[in-house]
Amino acid sequence: MPNALIRLGRLAWGKWGVVALVMIVVAGVAVYVGRVSAGATPSSVDGAPAAGTASAATGDAPGAAASGPASGAAGLSGAAAPSAGATTKVPATGWVPVDKAAWKAQVDAYKAMATDPVPAGVGNLPEFRADCQYSHSLADDPIVAPGLPGASHMHSFVGNNAAAAGTVAEDLAKYTATTCKPVQDHSAYWVPTLYDNATGKPVETTGFRVYYRSLMNTSTGQMPMPNGLRMIAGDAKKKVPTPRGSSGQFYCAFYGPGDLDGVARSTNGNWPICGGNATLHFILQFPDCWDGEHLDSPNHKDHVAFGSGNACPADHPVKIPAITFDIQYGAKGTPDGYYLSSDREGKSASSMHGDAFVMWDVATMNKRTKDCVLQRRTCDNNGYQK
Repeated sequence: MPNALIRLGRLAWGKWGVVALVMIVVAGVAVYVGRVSAGATPSSVDGAPAAGTASAATGDAPGAAASGPASGAAGLSGAAAPSAGATTKVPATGWVPVDKAAWKAQVDAYKAMATDPVPAGVGNLPEFRADCQYSHSLADDPIVAPGLPGASHMHSFVGNNAAAAGTVAEDLAKYTATTCKPVQDHSAYWVPTLYDNATGKPVETTGFRVYYRSLMNTSTGQMPMPNGLRMIAGDAKKKVPTPRGSSGQFYCAFYGPGDLDGVARSTNGNWPICGGNATLHFILQFPDCWDGEHLDSPNHKDHVAFGSGNACPADHPVKIPAITFDIQYGAKGTPDGYYLSSDREGKSASSMHGDAFVMWDVATMNKRTKDCVLQRRTCDNNGYQK
């Protein structure tokens, strides 16, 4: 394990029947599986063409055509997903300004909101969460390749069932059917699809927990997350080996002690083979500071940053909850290993990355941030966790 100051805790995954080892960043340092640095260059984001260029889908498994929402997605809360071509507006790219009137209204409501009394027995982890399930797979990326269906490598989406290449914030607010709990989280989250190297078949997530938490030792000045915020964590173009003990690798987790690096490795050394009841997991950490002006930036990273010393930098002064993806796969590892759609050739885990397109019911976001993150109390999908 690298020399990072981390704290390992165990949190139950409810109906998934797995307790994931959750890594909480302390003092703004790296989590065990690798932390994303802020301010990455444009070349370090997803390997998809810039908006406005035509391209065939890249990085997909053989014959893995883009598919619509997974079966069973219908009938969830909210309006039905839009039909193909229903969204004609191409999402804005580059420096996307925040709606200052909407943000001011959210901030005013947040400041005026009272906190709920804390029941006895509530923990002191400053976080709330959404527990999500797999929704659908598409070779789309509404952040990196907006308005260009099939222009990306294959992604596995969770959360908002309407997410596709042409998705804009207004779509997430209107088409609210979701695979997440609470249903007040209308956000879309996605990661590159994982494939079994022996069969070429996708291995989809069996649990996808999204934490909104404080990475600092104080919540002074804590603000909620603005709707429409778009962010990327990780580096789709990073293609280096991920042997035992390296950062940026998948790890093994289950209820009870075990070897995070696995009891063995795949033949190429890049993937753990889990023992006992353990299965593959991955942690992705997003920044906790925002510039207060933009919902996106040209490289999808420069408008946010990691705090340091319990404070945000002067050019990113707004302290927001830090999104953390805690991803579970129903796979134990094999000698043949796996590959990500973002690195079919290299077959390492280093190109693992995640995208978040944030859209919550504003009152719910404000209440969770104030009760849980500002007060530094542990919350689950529904509020205080007893």
